[in-house]
Amino acid sequence: MAMTTLRTGAIVQALGGELFGDPDRQITRLAPLERAQPGELSFLVNPRLTSALVSSRAGCVIVGPALAEAARARGDCIVAADPHLYFARLTQLWRRLHGGAARPGIHPSAVVEEGALVDPSASVGALCFIGRGARIGAGTVLKARVTVGEDCVIGARCLIQSGAVIGGDGFGFAPDDGAWVRIEQLGAVRIGDDVEVGANTCIDRGALDDTVIEDGVKLDNLIQIGHNCHIGRHTAMAGCVGVAGSARIGAHCTVGGAGMILGHLTIADHVHISSASVVTRSILKPGHYTGFFPLDDNEAWEKNAASLKQLHGLRERIKRLERQQSPADEA
Repeated sequence: MAMTTLRTGAIVQALGGELFGDPDRQITRLAPLERAQPGELSFLVNPRLTSALVSSRAGCVIVGPALAEAARARGDCIVAADPHLYFARLTQLWRRLHGGAARPGIHPSAVVEEGALVDPSASVGALCFIGRGARIGAGTVLKARVTVGEDCVIGARCLIQSGAVIGGDGFGFAPDDGAWVRIEQLGAVRIGDDVEVGANTCIDRGALDDTVIEDGVKLDNLIQIGHNCHIGRHTAMAGCVGVAGSARIGAHCTVGGAGMILGHLTIADHVHISSASVVTRSILKPGHYTGFFPLDDNEAWEKNAASLKQLHGLRERIKRLERQQSPADEA
């Protein structure tokens, strides 16, 4: 089978940017900068890595204006305002031209219950299940083994990775003399357009109202979204994040890997939460928030943890001493 290539001139014609070098250079692969070979294309964002640019054997490198001079001295380059974004769009172009994109249609092994609606342009992979009353939007792709529960809605151009479960029952029980009585989850899940859901991520259906994921949200693998949560548009969460039920998260937020958000909290727009942080209170102002105890050797950690347990008592003692201090002492 012949190797498929793409000319650098064709790339710039499709995506813009300014090419310095041979427009007929054939690109056979997209590759990391430090391992790229003469027939391959890479990109660089961080000016601190200029040394890696100079030593790279890549046939062509995508850079920003700040690195244009160094890139031109090295060899062929494409200068773009945002090289990371340019590279992202190039990967999409590469996928379209070189195959591998999902084709519309429903795999023969998939189960689509009566009353479910799948747009003809959507792609439903092997062993998927789509429950009654569910709706799948135009251009949406469900990879293998995705489960979409009854009455759940997935908008247009979404990508749901393998093993994801959309619309499983939320965790709801009422105590009854030491036992638990199940609360039936009567809501659904509503997912907007251009949403991506990672492998084995679970989004629970609401107890009464729906769980809502707005347009453009990006969820990584192994994320748990509890029932009745509402996640604002273009928010992104890294792997293993957990969001407890009825939390409301604003638009354009980010949550680092393994971050946890307790239930019934409100997170404002443009809030960024560091990896492994545990959010125990609502955050009503935009900003970058961190909440975890730093890693240390175990002996030192235990001593510090013991000290932390005494902070409240120390605080009260300081307040009493401040109240006892006389004006004369202050002078």
